[in-house]
Amino acid sequence: MDGSKDLSKYQLSAAGVLVSLGIIYGDIGTSPLYVFRAIIGTKVISEELVIGGASCVFWTLALVTTIKYVYLALNADNKGEGGIFALYALVRKYKALWVVFPAIIGCAAIIADGFITPSFSISAAVEGLTIDYPEIPTVPIVIGILILLFFFQQFGTNIVGAIFGPIMTVWFIFIGVFGAIQLSHNLTVLKAINPIYAIDLLTKYPGGFWILGAVFLCTTGAEAMYSDLGHCGKSNIRVGWVFVIICLLLNYFGQASWLLTQQGTYLNDRIPFYSIIPEALLIFSIIIATGAAIIASQALISGTFTLINEAMKLKLWPSTRVRYPSKMKGQIYLPVINWVLLAGTIVVVLYFKKSAHMEGAYGLAITIDMLMTTTLLVYYFTMVKKSRLRSSVLAVVFFTIEGMFLISNLDKFPHGGWFTFAIASIFFLIMFILLKARNLRDRHTEFVDLKHYVPLLQDLQKDKSIPKEATNLVFMAVADSKRYIDSNIIYSIFKKRPKRADVYWFLHVDTVDSPYTSKYSVDTVVPRKCFFVRIKLGFKADHRVNLLFAKILHDMAETGEIDLISHYESLQKHSMPADFKFIMLHSLASVDSEISSFDNLIIQGYRFIKSHSLSTEEMYGLELANVELEAVPIMVGPVAKVRIKREKEEEEREKELRYHGTVN
Repeated sequence: MDGSKDLSKYQLSAAGVLVSLGIIYGDIGTSPLYVFRAIIGTKVISEELVIGGASCVFWTLALVTTIKYVYLALNADNKGEGGIFALYALVRKYKALWVVFPAIIGCAAIIADGFITPSFSISAAVEGLTIDYPEIPTVPIVIGILILLFFFQQFGTNIVGAIFGPIMTVWFIFIGVFGAIQLSHNLTVLKAINPIYAIDLLTKYPGGFWILGAVFLCTTGAEAMYSDLGHCGKSNIRVGWVFVIICLLLNYFGQASWLLTQQGTYLNDRIPFYSIIPEALLIFSIIIATGAAIIASQALISGTFTLINEAMKLKLWPSTRVRYPSKMKGQIYLPVINWVLLAGTIVVVLYFKKSAHMEGAYGLAITIDMLMTTTLLVYYFTMVKKSRLRSSVLAVVFFTIEGMFLISNLDKFPHGGWFTFAIASIFFLIMFILLKARNLRDRHTEFVDLKHYVPLLQDLQKDKSIPKEATNLVFMAVADSKRYIDSNIIYSIFKKRPKRADVYWFLHVDTVDSPYTSKYSVDTVVPRKCFFVRIKLGFKADHRVNLLFAKILHDMAETGEIDLISHYESLQKHSMPADFKFIMLHSLASVDSEISSFDNLIIQGYRFIKSHSLSTEEMYGLELANVELEAVPIMVGPVAKVRIKREKEEEEREKELRYHGTVN
């Protein structure tokens, strides 16, 4: 069970580049639909605004997307995997406790973005219909597309996914060609490559700095290049980006060329992207734009599923049901998250109605995520690559640029930014409570030396006066070695209710930093009578413990270490399999503990989250196994001090009666 991953897809190939176009570039590829419309807004169209805006877009794509993500971030891979949790897994081994916070903040921001991106991108595409049909209601159309999109998630996307690459290729060629045609009418737009025009816009144009909030929309899909690294490989992503950025820049410069012909006017309801498309091809452009927006949304939904699944395995997210809708490697489906996202996107569409109104809600969360990624990248290059110079330059350049983007995006807060900020805050609070609750439990979980209890186990196994609990008794252990074992387990076996079994198993599941690791080790505590099994699983590996444990038992039976035939005489002669019982210990804060108000809030919040999440046995795939749940109290603070003293009145009265009786 080495869990090795097929690395062939990481090699540069035409098919690999095509896949990257379909999976990774949907979000950033649909940005021409709305970026220039957001930059112009309600302002008078002028050369300073248009050329300055084009210059800002060019340098944002060059610095943030190309240098930070395509070059630097793709080099910070975790055995071929990318994303904020892959990066966190790389740096957490340096024991810096703070690195978990950028990871969970970034995760919360990405999930919040999942509520706005599908609504925004699909609305921006569908609204092209209003050019020829001003009265057409776009909201029902957008909601209908969203319902279909989320409904089909449960069936898997391997069939539809095969056509994502070709559709996005057609999309990029389409926007590149018509951008180039419009650009050819006014090549002076190319002077926007000079960064002085961007600087002038931000420093001299009235309110120019706040335009950065609109400019930022051109790079919102950059995070997908890093998070989806494991699906495509860095070589395919980099080659694909060369093609993508050329097409994007041609379209942006083409839109700028058209805008220069409209100087002195207002944009009103006109959409620069559709304005450079010939009238005869308008419907086709709307159809293919909608298709590209759906692909962008699909990539984001799949990415959100993957991200939350990784967070669950790192114990940073409440347990939720995971399904595997197709045979495609790594494709997962989270029913609860899917329907929550659908409900959220519908609320967004009904509340904001138009994509122009959604611009305020779009971008703020992603800016925060990018800053968190930069924070972890700086620490990565400092600690892993030992490159102080590179990490210092990275910190100065990107904290400055992304800090400016964040400040400018804060201007959107009252115009819709509050929505994604509120969503991100809720998800951060959930992860923060789980993190603190786990730290609280780990801090107060005690371990005892197992060798001191081996004689007791052996005596207990021989004691026929105690009813046998099961032939094989399996405990899920927090301890990760056979030397020490959870005191909770000892409490359960000997003190709460003596549990006799023929074989005791202590099973520890460890989530490791390598993404697809799937290994196990077995330590024999007492030959054929007691074993400690440690399973090491990567944060992207399949965590179905029941199936993994069954495979381990089969391996051990083949080597003669155990006997899987029932020990009961009536069943043994029929070669019936031995019975297993899993004991799931739930730690509860003891009522005898004195805890702070903060810790009490964490405990209450944790209990609320656990009551609405998947049970531990379901999370481990043990629903069909013989499972017993058992609550074990742990002290999460000093023992509460109590005072009581014995009343002496009765004793004194008796003494007095005895005294008088003696005298008389």
